[in-house]
Order: sequence, then structure tokens, then C-alpha cells
Amino acid sequence: MAVSNHAALNLAAFNVSAERGFLPPEDPLDCLPRQQFGAWEDLSVELPKLLAAGVVRRTLDRLPILDPTPLFDHSSSVERAMLLLSYFGHAYIWGEAKSADVIPEPVAAPWHALAHRLGRPPVLSYASYALHNWRRLDQANPIALGNLALLQNFLGGVDEEWFVLVHVEIEAKAGRGMQSLANAQTAVAQGDRERAVISLKALEEVLGSMLASLVRMPERCDPYIYYRRVRPYIHGWKDHPTFPNGVVYAGVREYASQPQQFRGETGAQSSIIPCLDAGLGIQHPESPLAVYLKEMRDYMPVGHRAFIGALERGPSIRSYASAGDSEVREAYNKCLLALERFRGLHLHYASTYIQQQHERGSANPTDVGTGGTPFMGYLEEHRQTTLRHLL
Repeated sequence: MAVSNHAALNLAAFNVSAERGFLPPEDPLDCLPRQQFGAWEDLSVELPKLLAAGVVRRTLDRLPILDPTPLFDHSSSVERAMLLLSYFGHAYIWGEAKSADVIPEPVAAPWHALAHRLGRPPVLSYASYALHNWRRLDQANPIALGNLALLQNFLGGVDEEWFVLVHVEIEAKAGRGMQSLANAQTAVAQGDRERAVISLKALEEVLGSMLASLVRMPERCDPYIYYRRVRPYIHGWKDHPTFPNGVVYAGVREYASQPQQFRGETGAQSSIIPCLDAGLGIQHPESPLAVYLKEMRDYMPVGHRAFIGALERGPSIRSYASAGDSEVREAYNKCLLALERFRGLHLHYASTYIQQQHERGSANPTDVGTGGTPFMGYLEEHRQTTLRHLL
């Protein structure tokens, strides 16, 4: 096989690492400068109590309008502020008995400015909900369950903590998998069969470790509690039955008082699976699902979506495996089967944690995902497409 001049991907150039995956290179900031942003930090502490009391909106209405531009030179500060405003915005929309359809200017204006700076929509996305929303209990110990806590909650409680922190552990574990994908593409470009097999076997091992984390979800996150106390706050306002036209962001000149539609937080906004699809050559046929998956990249950090694109443009691991010997094909197929098992468990959880729950109203539907999709059909299509790519 001809050797190409493909340059090995440098994960750090995309804000990715073998040690932490798509988590930030340093632990997330846990507090903004209080002299300027104390009003936000104080409210973040009180948010669960305000939601429990059903009075969150009047407090958010009285917030001072703060200018976030002093934070713009520090990415960790921008992400911290984006996290807080995202929680405030979703608490305002979903936090009382009747959903609101207008986000007040003290939340909407700085939220929009922060989102523009980050290149993401002003809505709670996976990046704020999980990637930048954790701390280690002991800095000397790893990013792993048992050593993690959330920085911000809606209502709080073990189920909410566990649901998000399982994702954080998976993100940390995925880093070695991203490095293995990059190594496999380099091996393909160089015609290095042995390195290609080693890299694919390493990727299979990582996928097994990720699955072992996902298996733990029911340990401390009960399906009933998740559906009733965790899920209601993470819905968006695109393709959601409560908001057919979206919601208004008061005081945001660029929106001219017109309702905006953005999708809610969803695991489809994690970059892990799109990278695996890109690196392993799993192509989704033209369909509403394929369009949706492309749209989800708009909600990811800019560097991470660029990494997906770089993997897509890189040497084809799938073509190399297809033309290779039985050991190469077997290593490739084992990666696909490991990914299918991960997707299969995710589908099972979607059924037990959402579809099988008893729907009480349109604000938290059992047939529409938090991203506004017919999620059960989409997840099954993901799984079947993965299996169809076996060599």
C-alpha cells in the first residue's frame, strides 16, 4: 500500500488530550471574580433553593445587567460564565409550573455575548452541562467517579450529580481512544500494519472501559427521579411541543425581539461518538438523522468540531482494514462491535429512563428528546448503521 505524507494529528491543537479527552486541560474554574460578578455567583448557590420554592423568575428578573467582556481574555472564565448563564436561562424557562417564553435581559444579553464569544448558541449545551461542570474532591486523585462533584446543579441530589458525572468519567476515559484513532490514521498513512492493529486494539479497550462507566448509571441515578427531577430542566426550544416558535431573548439587539429556536442539552453534543464515526468510517445515510447529527456540531466547542472534521479528512482506517488481512479486519470489527454495545446500552437507558416513564405534560414529553428529536428511532438507527459497517 502506498505511503502518504499525512501529518499525525496533534490533539492539543484541537483542545483535546489523551489524558482528558474533550475535558478542559485544567480543571474548570469554580468561581468568577466576585467584585464584578458576585451577583451571578451568589445566585448560582441559591438556584436549587429558588427552584424548589418556585420563585426563581422574580430573582432572575432583578439581576443587574452585567457586562461579561472583562472575562473574554480567559477561556476558563468565559466557560464558567457561560455555564452560569445557561443554568439561569433554563431555570427561568422551565423552573416554575408554567413555562416562560421570554428570557429577561439580565440573563439573555450577557448569555448571548458569551455564546457569541465561544461560537456556540445561547442555550444549555453538553459543553456547559458536563465538560466544564465538575471538580475533583481530591486534586491528587484522578478524574473518576468517587472523586468528582458538580460545580452547578438545578435541584441537586445524588441522581442529578451521578447522571452528569458518569458522562464526565466517560469523557476522561475517551481521551486514549482519540489518541488511538489518530495513531491508527497515521499507521494507515505510513502503511504500518502492526501499528494499525495495535492502535485498533487499544481503541477497543477504551470502548470497553467507557461501557464499564456507562453500565454504572443505574447505581445512583434512578429512572423515575431522572425523568421527574433532572430531565425537565435540560430541554431546549427547537422542535419542542411547548415552544413551536422558540423563545424570545429580551434585550438582544441581534434577535430583534424575534423568538429563537435552539436545541436542548443532549449527549449527541458530545464529540466522542462523532469522532469514532469519523475515524472508523461509519457513514450515516442521508436522512433527518444525518442532518441532525451535523447540526449538533454547532453546539460543540469550536476545537472539538474541528477535530471531527480532521478525522473525517484523514486516511481511511476502514478502507485499509477492508483491504488488509484477517487480523486487521478483526481488530477493526471488534471496535465496531464495542461501539455497537455502547450504543445498545444507551438505547436501553433511553427506553427505561424516558420512554417508559409516565408523561404528565408536554413540557417533558416521553417521545421527544431533550434535543427535540424522535430519539428512540434515531438511537436504533445509530446502532444498526454501526452493525452494517462490519467487514
